Amino acid sequence: MTFLNTLETRWRGQPLSSPEHMDPLEKLDQDDLPEKDRAVLEGVVWRKLDRWVLPMCTAFYFIAFFDRSNIGNARVAGMQTTLNISDYQYTVALTLTYVPYLAMDLPANLVLKRVGPNLLLPAMAASWAIVATMQGIITSYTGLLLCRFFLGLAEGGLFPALVLYLSSFYPRERLQTRITTYFASASLTGAFSGLLAAAITKMNGIGGKPGWAWIFILEGLFTFVFSIFSFFVLPRSPETARFLSEEERYYIVTKLRSSKAISDDDDEDIFSWVEVWRAICSPHVLMLCVIVFFGGTMLFGLAFFEPTIVAGLGYAGNKAQLMSVPPFVLAFVASIISAFVSDRYGCRGLTAIFFAIWCIIGFSMFYATTSQRVQYASLFFSVTGAYAGAPVALTWIANNSAPHYRRASGIAFVLVASSLGGILATWLLGFLSPAPKYTAATITFIVMSIGQAVFASLNLLYLSRMNRAKAEARLSVAKHDEPEHLGDRSAWFVYTY
Repeated sequence: MTFLNTLETRWRGQPLSSPEHMDPLEKLDQDDLPEKDRAVLEGVVWRKLDRWVLPMCTAFYFIAFFDRSNIGNARVAGMQTTLNISDYQYTVALTLTYVPYLAMDLPANLVLKRVGPNLLLPAMAASWAIVATMQGIITSYTGLLLCRFFLGLAEGGLFPALVLYLSSFYPRERLQTRITTYFASASLTGAFSGLLAAAITKMNGIGGKPGWAWIFILEGLFTFVFSIFSFFVLPRSPETARFLSEEERYYIVTKLRSSKAISDDDDEDIFSWVEVWRAICSPHVLMLCVIVFFGGTMLFGLAFFEPTIVAGLGYAGNKAQLMSVPPFVLAFVASIISAFVSDRYGCRGLTAIFFAIWCIIGFSMFYATTSQRVQYASLFFSVTGAYAGAPVALTWIANNSAPHYRRASGIAFVLVASSLGGILATWLLGFLSPAPKYTAATITFIVMSIGQAVFASLNLLYLSRMNRAKAEARLSVAKHDEPEHLGDRSAWFVYTY
């Protein structure tokens, strides 16, 4: 029997996870596959996906970050003065972006599979590219508010859609490294964004447009070109990816089904509002919503205000810009290393707790001292903890939610919580908690960091207890005797914790 025939006959086999984390039933199924062919495919298929799928996801997130955050560069280049708006009005404009942004998280994920990510994601990019470009022709505060609202409406749902999309290509034990890769890569774009904006503003006066307007116009046009390109490159699913051979497609889908990344039965993936309800009623989803709300508040707060915090520590001008970079570099390195460790050992909960402790240390240092050097050093802990902890939570929810629409809903709910944290962060630092000490914000962040560690511990204990109960159930109940459409509640679905 050829390996392709073997895969077809084993299409609905038991999980094929890493040898360290499988029960004997799973190990028998994996050993049934021809070792030589399996080793060859294992070494090829993930590298192909990493060359074709992962860079596209990284590009989508990278460009979305640019188009959402370049308003800060435009502000520095004179937009606020030209439009004659106050700091309060500017903050309102930022907040307005996130209202439709979070409202789109769930709808985008629910229609992703039906429409097809190869169509929906490029269409979203083209839509927000048009709105982003139009920011370059506004002449009033009303125009800015309208553009920011529709930018959030068009771009909203991208992040959860990317997480859901990747979870349909990579097995559960390989997912965090990929989510972290595009998330952490985008976190390093701050410096590049500033350099690009500095170059573009030299076009001041060309075509009768100020330099800040050209930032929106050129970066928006680039996004539109990318959206057209992505229509032709982005695959809909592993089964339809043109860069994979038929044998490679079978192998990937078999791995996805055996790891419970996708359902064994296609009938389980039919949309039902029941699955949306089951997602929000799942204890681990609710706990992760709390964790991600806390994490989102800290992450967006640091993303928006870390350069301002550094400037308040005695650094000025270009030095302040340069000194704001190292904490993000450490966050990038820590994110990648921790993702490999978490995927290798399946320790999502411990990783989340570890980085929550980093946040506790960082914010406590900032609060407890008046030394500017110590306060600057604290940013290496807080920025790293906030940025490296985020992909863990997103992977955790994707790993432990099934079938498809329950997973889509769970991912959307936690990212709604993250966006709510972003809205809170917009007002918490600076407006409700004045610089340079940010006392109220720092105390809030310490409490949230402790809350993250507590809820991550509770979730870890809950999932561990559920796995023990499922192991006992498997001894007394045959798989075919279980009710249908249980998804992650099936005794044969083992939670990652």
